[in-house]
Amino acid sequence: MRVGTVKEIKNHEYRVGLTPESVNELVVNGHEVWVEAGAGEGIGASDEDYAASGATIKETAAEIFAECEMIVKVKEPQAVERAQLRKGQILYTYLHLAPDPEQTADLVKSGVTAIAYETVTGPGNSLPLLKPMSQVAGRMSIQAGATALQKAQGGRGVLLGGVPGVLPGKVVVIGGGVVGLNAAQMAVGMGASVTILDRDPSVLERLDNHFEGRAQTLFSSHASLAAEIAEADLIVGAVLVPGAAAPKLVTREMLGTMQPGAVLVDVAIDQGGCFETSKATTHAEPTYVVDGIVHYCVANMPGAVARTSTYALNNVTLPHALRIANRGWKAALKADPHLAEGLNVHEGQVTYEAVAKDLGYDNVPVEALLD
Repeated sequence: MRVGTVKEIKNHEYRVGLTPESVNELVVNGHEVWVEAGAGEGIGASDEDYAASGATIKETAAEIFAECEMIVKVKEPQAVERAQLRKGQILYTYLHLAPDPEQTADLVKSGVTAIAYETVTGPGNSLPLLKPMSQVAGRMSIQAGATALQKAQGGRGVLLGGVPGVLPGKVVVIGGGVVGLNAAQMAVGMGASVTILDRDPSVLERLDNHFEGRAQTLFSSHASLAAEIAEADLIVGAVLVPGAAAPKLVTREMLGTMQPGAVLVDVAIDQGGCFETSKATTHAEPTYVVDGIVHYCVANMPGAVARTSTYALNNVTLPHALRIANRGWKAALKADPHLAEGLNVHEGQVTYEAVAKDLGYDNVPVEALLD
């Protein structure tokens, strides 16, 4: 199969779909790999590095979209990229379609076969292709929140770890999954006072055992959430409903109860965000203020630490890319029901139930396409 990867064009996105090492794995398995010139600059990988790994360097993304059978990316295709997709082509990347009707409509119109990293499953309903970026984003949420709390950035002027004689900052993490766990670990490490809210008693028990009293756990209800955010310096939104739009857990009305200059970091912004007042921002302009509360809602947080993120992502995406290239998309999905969960759009049909429900499409079960 001819596989291509292009330079990401989303604002301040420095990751790349394939590392030179991943290219080499595909080439060793008998595939041809085209890489757009400069695609790896953001991770310190030169065109020479890719060529030495067996890639063919192409000057433009248009050549790759026109000729490659599978496109491997990181972020969802932008409008100019979507216009170049076609029937019979495989797109393998993060999509986050539920809050993005324009992208969904374009993918449906193109006829492309689109496989989304974020809905590929693993044992125990895990999301293994989302996990490494959730780990990165969870850890970054505390770094970003700590910076936004500085007075010069519009925040309360609170040091999360405090100092002797001054209480530490209060961090509230909403959601005890991968993002929440990693956010809490970073916050605890900085010396903050940390509370994690979740509605799953087994998650709360696991977190309580993990932190051994260094972080507090609390069952999430409307009342408990309202009480916690009223006292918080930094709130991290870490709630995920796989493939679907995130629930709006913090309303605009609640902002009025919060301390002026407190910070909201919405890690769920890729799925529409879990704060009512959230709107996607970029690394160029990461924050905005609503009712005195600083919002950080960067939709591609891991892009800021592109080298770490790209290698962590390739560790989990490459095995599936190899299976798709070796067998073709249909045989690969038929052989692996976990990978089959990643199919979101195929030849004008929406094949992921949560996306179809949220955006008003008829859902075509993947199984019907694999028979």
